[in-house]
Amino acid sequence: MKFSPYAWAKLVFMRDMTENEVGCFGITSKDDLLLIEDIVVVKQKVSPVTVSFEDESVADLFEDQVILGRQPEQFARHWIHTHPGSSPEPSGTDEATFHRVFGSCDWSIMFILAQNGNSYARLRFTSGPGGYIEISVCVDYSIEFDKSDFTSWKAEYKDNVTEDKMLIEMPHGKDETTAFGYDGTEESYEDMIEQLDEMDPYERQAFLDELAVRNEFWDESEVLYE
Repeated sequence: MKFSPYAWAKLVFMRDMTENEVGCFGITSKDDLLLIEDIVVVKQKVSPVTVSFEDESVADLFEDQVILGRQPEQFARHWIHTHPGSSPEPSGTDEATFHRVFGSCDWSIMFILAQNGNSYARLRFTSGPGGYIEISVCVDYSIEFDKSDFTSWKAEYKDNVTEDKMLIEMPHGKDETTAFGYDGTEESYEDMIEQLDEMDPYERQAFLDELAVRNEFWDESEVLYE
C-alpha cells in the first residue's frame, strides 16, 4: 500500500488537528488500486476512542465519486483512520466496523495511523476461502504530486468533524482532568457512571472496548489493586 506525498501530508494534518480519532476514505489511482492519491473526510462524530460516519454524507461521497468517473474500488475499499495515542493496533470496535461495513466487498483495506507515526495496514479478501494479510505501507515520492493546501484541509476538517463532548476528555496526568472528568472523588465517579448509563448500548460497548486496549488511558505506575 502506498500514499502519494500529498495524501500522506493531508492525513497527518487531519490527525494533528485533534486529540480525537479522525476517519476518511482513501481515493486511489485507476491504474494502481493500492496507491492512495487523496483522502476525503466525510461528516462524522469523533472522540478519542470512536469515529461515527453520517450515512448521508457517505452516500454523498459515493455519488460525487461516481460522477467524477471513478469506480467503487477507487473510493470505497480503503478505510483510513487515526488513533490519538501510540498504538495503531485495531480495537475490537475497529474490527467489528471493518467486518460490518466492508465484509461483503471482494477486497478492502483497513489502515490506522497513530499519533507517534506508527501505522497498521491489513488487506482483507473474500475470493476463494477468503482471508487477510498485514501489508507494508510507504510514501511514494517517485510520482508527481500536488502541493499541500492547509487552508482547504482545515476547512474540510471543520466542515465535517464534530467532537462527541461526552467522550473527549482524556487523562494527561494525575493533576489534570481524566476521562469523563473523573478525578478520583466519589462525586466524579458518580458523574462518570451517569454518563456511561446515558450512552446507547453500542456507544457504551465501543468506549469500553477501546478503553481496554488503549494504554494511554492508564498510568501504569499506579497500583490498581492491593
